[in-house]
Amino acid sequence: MSQPSPIHPVESASTAPAAGSVPADAVEPDPPFAPDLSIGSSSTTPYEDYVQAGVLTHLQHPLSDDPGEMVFLVTTQVMELWFTVIVHEWSTAAEALRRDDLTVARDALRRSTYELEALNAAWKPLARLTPAQFNAYRSALGEGSGFQSAMYRRMEFLLGEKSASMLVPHRGASREHAELEKALQEPSLWDEVLRLLARRGHAVPDAVLQRDPALRYEADPAVEAVWAGIYAGSQECELVQLGEALTDVAELVWRWRNDHLVATRRAMGAKMGTGGSAGVAWLEKRARKNVFPELWTARSHV
Repeated sequence: MSQPSPIHPVESASTAPAAGSVPADAVEPDPPFAPDLSIGSSSTTPYEDYVQAGVLTHLQHPLSDDPGEMVFLVTTQVMELWFTVIVHEWSTAAEALRRDDLTVARDALRRSTYELEALNAAWKPLARLTPAQFNAYRSALGEGSGFQSAMYRRMEFLLGEKSASMLVPHRGASREHAELEKALQEPSLWDEVLRLLARRGHAVPDAVLQRDPALRYEADPAVEAVWAGIYAGSQECELVQLGEALTDVAELVWRWRNDHLVATRRAMGAKMGTGGSAGVAWLEKRARKNVFPELWTARSHV
């Protein structure tokens, strides 16, 4: 005896799902804490408004057909952004030292060491260029050279590497020239450190404290003796911590200069640099200079 067929509910044409459609109850609901994708749908997103990513990602205008030029452009622009934040940190530290606020100063200096590490890492895309690869787009630079960077020059001025002649390339850019002129005339970060030491009773010579801040700082044996005393003593932990934060900065600046030297030497050897600089010879001279020199030499006397 045959079994009856199973009975199925009858689906009308109005209720049956269309071919290829997904039933409403099969659609997964948004997971908890999903982003609100409707934000900014009427214009730009709040992220874009704050970060200006659309501006940053459209600032690259290569002048050659070589794909490596895009890498060079972006890497250089990233360096400029790191210069900007490091100048901010060192200016913050200098202002805090004027207020005798060592906590804020040390915090800014320590943050800047992480930023310097990121800045130095930016050399990696460029550090393995062969001469042929660099030459493929070098002509696009024309007379452009890194020493013409106004923000990098402000970094150097904050370190005490002052030179009025370095304002000359910026005469045609009123804002950059005014900012550099101001930075040239202001005490450097190192000047503020020495003024703090004097206020704390250390024998920093008047000639050092009253020197023209627009001139390049030159190491002084009396300042070396002050730092040797601070490091040899046991009562000034706060100043030792400041000295170590400054030494970390100095070491990373030295590494930056050396990484620049090595990348340039690999890419172009001893040829004349762009912008009329002496290229490797000029970078070698820069790499031999210590930042905050007495912090290094004082260690021999402790």
